[in-house]
Amino acid sequence: MKVTERLLKAALPVWESYYTHPFVSGIADGTLPVDKFQFYMIQDHKYLMQYAKVFALGVIKSVKESDMRLFSGLITATLDTENAVHQSYLGRLGITKEMIEETPMCLNNESYTNYMISVSFKEGPAELATAVLACSWSYKLIGDFMETVPGSGEHPFYGNWIRTYTSREFRECNDTMIDLVDRLSEGYTEEQLQNLERILLHCSKYEYQFWDMAWTKGESYTP
Repeated sequence: MKVTERLLKAALPVWESYYTHPFVSGIADGTLPVDKFQFYMIQDHKYLMQYAKVFALGVIKSVKESDMRLFSGLITATLDTENAVHQSYLGRLGITKEMIEETPMCLNNESYTNYMISVSFKEGPAELATAVLACSWSYKLIGDFMETVPGSGEHPFYGNWIRTYTSREFRECNDTMIDLVDRLSEGYTEEQLQNLERILLHCSKYEYQFWDMAWTKGESYTP
């Protein structure tokens, strides 16, 4: 069994729970209130900026030039491919750069991204790659799920978001992440593999909390 097959088995029950979350299912059937999506887009934009920094740490921690180039390419994919759909929606929603800068990160968002960056600083490239795999792989599976909802990809508002995560480019990028984790964790001990599972599950739970944060517009985190 590949390392990522083991990781998938551990995380799949958490990832599949996303499909019935009202935020995710609301995108799929087009019923999600736009104000919730607007809140999500601002927070997700902030998330992506931190996500790219994790890949930057991957460049620093790489030994091989090929891995440096791979992590560098993932930075570009995050800032160009994923960020492109954000810029499109932010423009349609009338959200300015100033509005994004003035909006603080929600507690979950800050905790989640700080956790990924902490793992990336303290541990090795395989652990770093595993920390970001929860987001990449679960979004790919969410895209797969949304393809089963008739007409979801053609929705006049949410269709563009759905098509981004069902695109060949995104799926190829996710496959690259899967292969990277397998390669970097080659020869790992059982203790190290259990640590990878722990990291992936922590990030997967953060992902669920991110959907909750978006659905409540951060209200559950207000004292």
